[in-house]
Amino acid sequence: MIAQELIDKIEAFAPKSLAEEGDPTGLQIGNPRQNIYRVMTTLDVRPDVVKEAIDRQIDFIWAHHEVMFFPAKNLDLSNPQNQMYADLIQHNIVVYASHTNLDSAQGGMNDWLAQVLGIENPVPLIPNEDSQTGLGRIGYLNEPVSVEEFARRIREIFNVKTLRVIANDLTKPIQKIAVLGGDGGHWWRNAQQAGADAYVTADIYYHVGHDILASDFIVIDPDHHMEAIANDKMVDKVQLWFGDELKVISTSVNTDPYQYI
Repeated sequence: MIAQELIDKIEAFAPKSLAEEGDPTGLQIGNPRQNIYRVMTTLDVRPDVVKEAIDRQIDFIWAHHEVMFFPAKNLDLSNPQNQMYADLIQHNIVVYASHTNLDSAQGGMNDWLAQVLGIENPVPLIPNEDSQTGLGRIGYLNEPVSVEEFARRIREIFNVKTLRVIANDLTKPIQKIAVLGGDGGHWWRNAQQAGADAYVTADIYYHVGHDILASDFIVIDPDHHMEAIANDKMVDKVQLWFGDELKVISTSVNTDPYQYI
């Protein structure tokens, strides 16, 4: 099949119209008219991921994060980032990214996160006009748990060595939970105003953390890489759409840039 057939399915599931303003989601590199046979899913497109794709003869990468968060100012191939772009082009690998549109899509990133966190009957935290799509999700755990216990669960779910908890009282029981994948510090007040007992997101800025404490709210930050849960979920989608017509795998590369000592 041609790449455009897969792109059409992706865009029906996570329409580009759902993307936040200025988000360069969609086709990143390659020719959508070329034939594809092997697909790889990944949170990030990094040099090690591209090397794996080349080694495994992948010809379509479906990523959550865009390839070029910081646009190239030249094509000097001594720069590893530029060489990665050249490698993708040289090996005819189409790269497609579904970013904030996948976050907002019904049954997309934030629903996946809500599911693994045990949040029941989630609805969008910041709904679009249709009320079925939007950023984040909010709902209830089946029973209250302490902040500390929930944080420990999250650490196990996302297989992280440590996480950050912003709370005045770790023993406080919580049940109504909001979640927003990725960098969600900007929306913590939305979660509080929606009645959440706690908010799960990543990349909380130091001074924002002070504001959260002063407001006696609770935020748990398990690292932006929690979104890697999408890798296997996107594999499931491609298999649902095309069965054995496409070979699809998830990257084996851990793209989290952080190490904890």
